[in-house]
Amino acid sequence: MTDRTIDRARLATLLAEEQQRFIDLHPRSAAKGIEAAEHLLGGVPMPWMTRLPGSFPLFFTEAHGASFVDADGIEYVDFCLGDTGAMAGHALPQVADALAAQARRGITTMLPNDDAPWVAGELARRFGLPTWQIAMTATDANRFVLRFCRHLTGRQKVLVMDWCYHGTVDEAFAVLDADGRVIARPGSLGPAVDPSVTTKVVQFNDLDAMEAALRDGDVACVLMEPALTNIGIVLPDPGYLEGVRELTRRYGTLLIIDETHTICVGPGGATRAWGLDPDFFVIGKTIGGGMPVAAYGMTEEVAARLAQPVKEDSIDTSGVGGTLTGNALALAAVRATLSSALREADFEHMVPLATAWADGVEAAYTAAGLPWHVQQLGARAEYWFCPPPRNGAMAAAGTDAELDRFMHLWAMNRGILLTPFHNMALFSPSHQRSDVDRHTDVFAAAVDALVRP
Repeated sequence: MTDRTIDRARLATLLAEEQQRFIDLHPRSAAKGIEAAEHLLGGVPMPWMTRLPGSFPLFFTEAHGASFVDADGIEYVDFCLGDTGAMAGHALPQVADALAAQARRGITTMLPNDDAPWVAGELARRFGLPTWQIAMTATDANRFVLRFCRHLTGRQKVLVMDWCYHGTVDEAFAVLDADGRVIARPGSLGPAVDPSVTTKVVQFNDLDAMEAALRDGDVACVLMEPALTNIGIVLPDPGYLEGVRELTRRYGTLLIIDETHTICVGPGGATRAWGLDPDFFVIGKTIGGGMPVAAYGMTEEVAARLAQPVKEDSIDTSGVGGTLTGNALALAAVRATLSSALREADFEHMVPLATAWADGVEAAYTAAGLPWHVQQLGARAEYWFCPPPRNGAMAAAGTDAELDRFMHLWAMNRGILLTPFHNMALFSPSHQRSDVDRHTDVFAAAVDALVRP
């Protein structure tokens, strides 16, 4: 069948029908949203919670394993998992027990306990870097590491990929315009400075552009994911990551690998699975079983160079740390999670489910003659409405906000939650093949509704 296009008038009609269906299904969430809006900006505690496709926020009452229940008593298969934060599964009993036990012994003392060295040792075992520090979020971890890189190199610039995402890090909210100039990413509110002052931007998979950017000798570090994940899944070309490592070494630039999302590749992320060799490594979200916690690791050489600076009397005001960072509750959550979840056996269960999910999606859009694509990265899979992109700019150009909204809303109205920022499904140890088959049926029905004469 030849490639076909979507009838936009039909799409608009279907989207309006699904919006009304959402309203009819969720009267209690609607009422709670009105009440919450009295004192919460946008009716939610954090703006991203408005990004779901319905006309008001969806309130939940409980979440367990791979599902959650909303305020209207509707149960959902959860393929979002808190945008990776609950990748190990919701409400893990071992994490809940560890949190309760530690809370009774104390939460915040600004002192280490026995969980701290255990956590650092496990992170070293999994990801290969020998020395670690704890943060509250991956955003914080990235901010701290950028400061370290500028200190170590005496350089000011940070290099990132076009349309990357590394949390709410000012230096990473930068993209290239049509003329190749560095500008603020669309939707970035109140940038501290013109991003071209702090940041260089290149396309993922473009080693020539990276070398040109590094040749000036003013780049402290390259901050990157081993595969782009927040703009669709963009996989590295063969030899690309090895080329990045060679270029950063040649030009005296430190390499930071952020695996907050790409931990989906395996227990040690892409760094272990693909044999990467970063100077710094950042991980967040998943390691605490849903608790706010992150960590960053470093090589022995980097740790030796930082050993004296971090002991200076002024370190508490140098922009690295925080009074709640490394608190006992967070460390208890990490120890409980990493000692019992996200292990090899878990990924042996999760990755085939992601493959089956991707196969179901591909079969449906192929049968309909739609020129879409689906990409898999370990336990994560995502579909896009264009051919497979090689970089963030190509992926961004393929965005179809109205079609995104329809596909998400169709799924949500039938008890399936996808990640609201993109068309992504993530798998936990609690997901089952029946969850995949349910999505396949729902997705195929949405495609059929779109292309039906």
